[in-house]
Amino acid sequence: MQETERPAGREPAVGPLERGLAVLRTLAAEHGPARPADLARATGLARSTVDRIAATLVRLGYLRTVDGRDLLPAPRLLELGDAYLAASGLADPLEPLAAGLADRLDESVSLAVPDGDGIRFVTQATRRRAMSLSFRIGDLLPAERCAPGALFAAGWGEEQWGAWRARRRRDPLDAGFSAVPPRASAPAEAEVEAGFAARVTRARTEGYVVDDQLIEPGLVAVAVPVAGPEGRPVAALSVVSHTSRHSAADLAGWALGDLRATAARMAEVLRSEQLREEQLRAEQSARGAAVREAEAPALPWSAADKAELGAEYLQSLARGLSVLTALGAARGGLTLSEAALAAQLPRATARRSLLTLQQLGYVGTDPRDPRRFRPLPAVLGLGHTRVGAPAFAEIAEPHLAELSALLGESTSVAVLDGDDIRYVARVAMRRIMSVNIQVGTRFPAHATSMGRVLLAGLPAPERARYLDRLHPEALTPRTVTGRTRLEQILHDTALAGHALVDQELEEGLRSLAVPVHDRAGRVAAALNVSLHAGPDRRPPEEDRAELLPALRATATRLEADLALVARRRPLRLD
Repeated sequence: MQETERPAGREPAVGPLERGLAVLRTLAAEHGPARPADLARATGLARSTVDRIAATLVRLGYLRTVDGRDLLPAPRLLELGDAYLAASGLADPLEPLAAGLADRLDESVSLAVPDGDGIRFVTQATRRRAMSLSFRIGDLLPAERCAPGALFAAGWGEEQWGAWRARRRRDPLDAGFSAVPPRASAPAEAEVEAGFAARVTRARTEGYVVDDQLIEPGLVAVAVPVAGPEGRPVAALSVVSHTSRHSAADLAGWALGDLRATAARMAEVLRSEQLREEQLRAEQSARGAAVREAEAPALPWSAADKAELGAEYLQSLARGLSVLTALGAARGGLTLSEAALAAQLPRATARRSLLTLQQLGYVGTDPRDPRRFRPLPAVLGLGHTRVGAPAFAEIAEPHLAELSALLGESTSVAVLDGDDIRYVARVAMRRIMSVNIQVGTRFPAHATSMGRVLLAGLPAPERARYLDRLHPEALTPRTVTGRTRLEQILHDTALAGHALVDQELEEGLRSLAVPVHDRAGRVAAALNVSLHAGPDRRPPEEDRAELLPALRATATRLEADLALVARRRPLRLD
């Protein structure tokens, strides 16, 4: 690879990509759905431009619409932030060590990286308490209001200090940092700088920093640096507590030894990971493979999108985002040629996108190999925190709404809870006679379509134990209660991949359900459509033939969203 492959100089940015990122950045700062007109005012873009950007991002799956107009980030937006997390090589190998430290100390533990004059979290291992940490992966904090910030500032030069002071003058209340409570009033600038400088000095001399309620009353923390393979700090490891459990000084004295030992183990892991990556790259080069095929991301764009949407589809925005996600295909990022290959784009097109992303601060070069481009932590500010830890119902409800609108019937998602099913998401159609089921409602699993799908997904020994302890009640004259018959039904359901129940739970109620699988392929939930049954209703087999394809297609889309959300974070289905 020759040095001439590097983008050089400041060339004109790819306008649609630059404007699309501005819309994503603005939408990420919102706390709910945003109207296109509001995004136009906030970004200074023309309404028609915002509409085209929104149409493109919705088509790519990065945004979704609410009530056909307002916009919300969609789970697929995680691909952008995940590209940074993968290329950084920090989150995946270090998260188990952070989680282990949290378990030993029974306190929340965080891993943060520098981002300009702030810090962003890349790993969180939290404790579930009434008073618990609410920061999310990707949240941005001002350096002067957290322990990790002082650790990173210990390596700042005059230019970085100047940028920090300029930001403090522009935003003395920290209104630009949505993850922290804004200051009630602007503190004296000299006081803020003196306190920060003292913590930075301590970071240099003692190798750790204490946060004594800098963010909000009651929150205390202590942080130590994590060294990269070259010996420079690449992350900060923090343990966070509350003054009801520890004072700041007590927390430091109690946790510092374990913190430092864990940080040392993390540094060893990073050195081992770098050696492994260098070996893999050497093997790739010997094979002539630019990107490991198994790690190449799915492309967010296709030629069919442009053909279908026409002028409303901004192809250069789609291609630019594909370059950004492609950079997560390998630790340390990709060279220009590798990025073009991974994104399936001409080299010149990939180069223009890289230039734009670099100028905007979303992409940088690897210090060890300046030919290699990698995403920067700022990418996490493009909506990662908005979609990184949603409730299961938040993921499912848009899919249920689309399915209900298509079928004209109520739709639900449920999970297995003991011997019952429990509804976790539902979209009901409004009718004079409607099925009155709310989220949280429980029904016996054996008499419901979703219950049979969930039971059929159990391992055979667990399913047998369920049948052994079951004493089924006949809820209607049609309810199947015999063990042999139920066992056969569950066997057939597992083979067919769906279940239809006709008036076994309640007279006049028919339902059809399909499984929803997790990333490992296990049945994690069930999706159903419920409808009326009666003398004037068509036969069950006609309902099955008409409704099953739409149910399966919706389940597939829901599974894709769940897989994205659960890729780097636990997903609770309740």
